[in-house]
Amino acid sequence: MKKIIVYSVPVAISLIWLINTGNAFNPFVLKGPGFLRFYLILLFGFYASALALKIIGEPFSKITFYAMILIFILGVIKLIKGMVLGKPIGYLMFILLLEMIVLVIVKWSYINGDTKQKFPHGFKK
Repeated sequence: MKKIIVYSVPVAISLIWLINTGNAFNPFVLKGPGFLRFYLILLFGFYASALALKIIGEPFSKITFYAMILIFILGVIKLIKGMVLGKPIGYLMFILLLEMIVLVIVKWSYINGDTKQKFPHGFKK
């Protein structure tokens, strides 16, 4: 329950920013720079909360990974919309590439962490 509350804070902050500046509830309505600001607020807030939980000692969970995937899908949908409309998508593509790298690293460390827990004395599968 604690993780859900911690992860909902950056989402709430980004939605409040969206409502105050964009005058909309839909982030896809925003133009390029506005959407990038919203997306970066959401992304950095979520990763800061995940890092804070990791520092406290909480391991990455499925909630963390699924939320990262949902944020990534939000960016991919906006990327596809920008490509269809013929808009410049360079910054968003770079952000999504970095986010994909982080997803792979988190998933890789999650798998290795499970392996180490199953075989605590250094034994391999």
